[in-house]
Amino acid sequence: MEFLNPPFMQRALLAAVLVGVIAPAVGVYLVQRRQALMGDGIGHIAMTGVGLGFLLSTSPVWMATAVAVAGAVVMELIRWYGRTRGDIALAMLFYGGMAGGVLLINLSDTGSSANLTSYLFGSLSTVSTGDITSICLLAAFVLLVTLGLRRQLFAVSQDEEFARVTGLPVRALNLLVAVTAAVTVTVAMRVVGLLLVSALMVVPVAAAQQIARSFRVTFVLAVVIGTAVTLAGTVTSYYQDVPPGATIVLLAIAVFVGLTAVAAPLARRRARRDEADTGGCTLEVPATRAAGDDLVVRP
Repeated sequence: MEFLNPPFMQRALLAAVLVGVIAPAVGVYLVQRRQALMGDGIGHIAMTGVGLGFLLSTSPVWMATAVAVAGAVVMELIRWYGRTRGDIALAMLFYGGMAGGVLLINLSDTGSSANLTSYLFGSLSTVSTGDITSICLLAAFVLLVTLGLRRQLFAVSQDEEFARVTGLPVRALNLLVAVTAAVTVTVAMRVVGLLLVSALMVVPVAAAQQIARSFRVTFVLAVVIGTAVTLAGTVTSYYQDVPPGATIVLLAIAVFVGLTAVAAPLARRRARRDEADTGGCTLEVPATRAAGDDLVVRP
């Protein structure tokens, strides 16, 4: 347990736990909305915030949060109002965010390419006490939204038209999901990096979907997988001196492959059991439920 002795590892492990919890918690809604790559786009935009933070000699985390939130809102508005050229607008937004970050950090007196690399791919040794404070506050906001509004967010993510008919503020909830995703990206960038954070938001959810049959089980299992791989990846990075972000993502993919391998025999066993319980009759399941507690989320 010597890895617990260095102060930087204590900070890194705390950040890893928080990231492992909140990234899949947000990702489960993005996967339901078929916006699995949204985190990747926000990560590109957040690079401008990191560069601006160095240029203005302020906190890169908070500046990246502000820029990422603004970018996520613009992305959601483009999705709502954009037509045939909406994808072009999004592409320019993503590439402009990346280019802006590189330019601004090189114009600053305190920034360098090494600083930018730590934000792109994550770095254990650079997680400071100030970063931990920011991460804790932002993670609390993400958990408050994803857990407190679970039913409403699921309804909107599953079927916007149905949610609108039931009286839910669909546009406001969509914007809230986008903002929460942006906050998650900036929280996770110190651990897995801006270029890999989208994988941590999606892969644990995809892995959980292989064996889970309901939204609630998928949510819980994805969070467990996310926490496990971030902790394991952080410890492995300490002992093997490998990049933490890449290690965490590869571990998550390995879990996905493993669960996929056992999903087929489990599905066959469930099918035989369900057929025996129903006497060979086929039961029709409603396509949408507002509660979202027992609706199958696996394709």
